[in-house]
Amino acid sequence: MTAEATTPEVAHLSAQEVPQHAGLAAVRAEIARACRDAGRDLASVTLVAVSKTFAAEAIEPVIAAGQRVFGENRVQEAKAKWPPLIARHKGLELHLIGSLQSNKARDAVALFDAIHAVDRDSLAKELAKEITRQGRRPTLFVEVNSGAEPQKAGVLPQDADAFLAACRDRYGLTISGLMCIPPVDDAPAPHFALTAKIARRNGLKLLSMGMSADFATAIAFGATHIRVGTAIFGERTHAA
Repeated sequence: MTAEATTPEVAHLSAQEVPQHAGLAAVRAEIARACRDAGRDLASVTLVAVSKTFAAEAIEPVIAAGQRVFGENRVQEAKAKWPPLIARHKGLELHLIGSLQSNKARDAVALFDAIHAVDRDSLAKELAKEITRQGRRPTLFVEVNSGAEPQKAGVLPQDADAFLAACRDRYGLTISGLMCIPPVDDAPAPHFALTAKIARRNGLKLLSMGMSADFATAIAFGATHIRVGTAIFGERTHAA
């Protein structure tokens, strides 16, 4: 899935006929610039449009403009909102980017194509059980708490190697990448560099890094998935 992929539903239209969305177009242009600056192929970066708290009416124009990968923070919100959208539009891909409670693992495996916040043994165990039971294999990312913030989820950097080994050897999970959210008051680059280093030494190819304010920097440090909400949808009217 590329940042500017043409979808089957719009492939027969000329560029002028594809509905435009100003926020999405601006983000795509910035992704293209960041990829050029980093000497990277545009196809190596997947844009995850973060639609948490936004209703289907706000999401439909973004889908119409060709976006197919979306991110949600909460399982219950996604369950209420996304099945009708998925039924109406072919090729949508839904990512869970928020923290996941172990008791929601069944619903998460059933609904999401990727889960970005694997961060503890109890969750790994439940995901392994549901993946086996349902026969669905979402792409899994381990969340790294790169700033060691006590209020934030994620595996501490010094514990990441051991946790990745446990996911593989104890629970039989295939972990494809890492995710991080740098502390809000820190420069993001060192956190992206640290997360990328952990991924490299563990042979992981995917990096979920970067949001509206810092995704260009994340691309420079190897992000394969960037999670952008505000720059596409605008400011949220209530907390997620």
